Amino acid sequence: MNNAKVAEREFLAGRYGDAYFPDRLLDKGREILLRLCLRIETEQPADLAALYAMTHAATEEFNTLQEEFYAAGSEFETVARDAIAEEFWFVAQAYGFTDADLEELVAPSDW
Repeated sequence: MNNAKVAEREFLAGRYGDAYFPDRLLDKGREILLRLCLRIETEQPADLAALYAMTHAATEEFNTLQEEFYAAGSEFETVARDAIAEEFWFVAQAYGFTDADLEELVAPSDW
């Protein structure tokens, strides 16, 4: 990553070490966030609408990942949902989208 804040970030770090959240699935969540960051760096969205299109696509990936959590006896409960949304917020802020709306960043979430 070219963005120093993103390069230093340990996405979803607070969920690791909790047996309720399998590390292998958290790793997949982290990869979704890293792909989002790479996409932002590559495509350089010009405005919030373009950013939201990217975050919505990543949110859809989390929607799919949620099924794997269910299968592993876990789920995106309230704390996890908030943690995921906070990571999206961090990404928007790190790339200069300070006016991004947190709820809009993850609008298509079904978690």
